[in-house]
Amino acid sequence: MPTLLLASSSPYRRELLNRLRLPFECASPDIDESRLPGETAQALVSRLARQKAEALAGTHGAHLIIGSDQVAVLGDQVLGKPHCFEKAREQLLAASGRSVSFLTGLALLNSASGRCQVDVVAFTVHMRRLSQAQVEHYLHAEQPYDCAGSFKAEGLGVSLFQRTEGVDATSLVGLPLIRLVDMLLAEGVAVL
Repeated sequence: MPTLLLASSSPYRRELLNRLRLPFECASPDIDESRLPGETAQALVSRLARQKAEALAGTHGAHLIIGSDQVAVLGDQVLGKPHCFEKAREQLLAASGRSVSFLTGLALLNSASGRCQVDVVAFTVHMRRLSQAQVEHYLHAEQPYDCAGSFKAEGLGVSLFQRTEGVDATSLVGLPLIRLVDMLLAEGVAVL
């Protein structure tokens, strides 16, 4: 089996990939993650997932390289990682009582053959109506400043949801495992 390489420094993605119980390595790709002018959210995450995998192909031959990227979309606005309390509060108050779509780009690159599978997995979170006090309490409790959409679905952030919809809840955390298993199978890697 080729060595699996997760092109990410994200502890959330690493934790998710551990669920598959396959040995893997991690390396952080060095790419510009800026959105291109006029680029849709779907095109952005697809491009970045592929670029993350491709960035490591030259130094990791005979690997299956996993690239992933995620954005949250509220209406026509792309929400990135807030990086601070004020921006996170702004994002959560804007999302209160509304639906936020999470688009996760996933790429699996076979660095030996050059074959690259790319997909985008969508997941929607319908948020509860939240007061400023609730939002601030949540932010102080969990400090999700490195998470698109300003919450951690795998933690207390789930209390912000009214309901969710999608085919793969792991995509909400940043690595759609159901789709990844399909891609691995296409490369001859059986998880079970």
